[in-house]
Amino acid sequence: MKLLFSEHKPDYGNYIFPYAIWAVPERGETPADIFNAGFLPSSRNLDRFYLCRQVRVNLPKFKPSSENRRVLRKGEGIRVELVPRDKFDYTPERRKFFKTYADIKFGNDVMSYERLDLLFGSPIISHLLVFTDVATGAEVGVATLYLEGRALAFYYYAFYDLNYYARNLGMFMMTSAAAHFAEKKFDQLYLGSCYSANALYKTQFAGAEFFNGVRWSANLKELKYLIARDKVETATHLLETEEYRQLFYEGELENLTAASEFRVKVK
Repeated sequence: MKLLFSEHKPDYGNYIFPYAIWAVPERGETPADIFNAGFLPSSRNLDRFYLCRQVRVNLPKFKPSSENRRVLRKGEGIRVELVPRDKFDYTPERRKFFKTYADIKFGNDVMSYERLDLLFGSPIISHLLVFTDVATGAEVGVATLYLEGRALAFYYYAFYDLNYYARNLGMFMMTSAAAHFAEKKFDQLYLGSCYSANALYKTQFAGAEFFNGVRWSANLKELKYLIARDKVETATHLLETEEYRQLFYEGELENLTAASEFRVKVK
């Protein structure tokens, strides 16, 4: 992959010069390679990715916990079906349902009809998980996915009937995805970024790990440390923070270096 470093506002006083890091796939590379390096798509066409603190589930390590089973029980009577994108009918009714959900959850017209149409016509959606209430026959939720063989499943946008709040439908959908792809012997389920305590629900699965800028880490105490650190003013960047290095890397820069798979070869 080619890496691009996009400048952000500097802090000259503390010698902090931020860059957003983009990855552009090269010939022979697939999105699975880029995801595995810690990047998420920043383009619906999967031709540009950004490095971020994101969460995935290492599915060979996934086993439903008591909480996962409780969530699944609350969704009993809801059928789950995996549908390839070319078999999914993007009807006016579904389009309106998705837009209504997006307006309520994200804000009015944050996701416009135009953006919604582009999303459902783009390569970033290869499959969908469709959730149907068996008792009524009503479709109550749809999760958009990108699948690549059994190397990865990327759980992207989820749209669902908010009247099913009491049955915890949103969490049921994500938990069902973890259980489904673990059963189908997928390697990884990617769940998106995690920069706030509100996003920690993505870690409620055995096998959950996050990308910390150096490596994939299964230490959720480390993730919570980073989230708490985001809330306070700091004059040092993370890897300069002695407390962080002591807590998670025994204080040694060599341990950070050894953990990283990023390398630049000098020609």
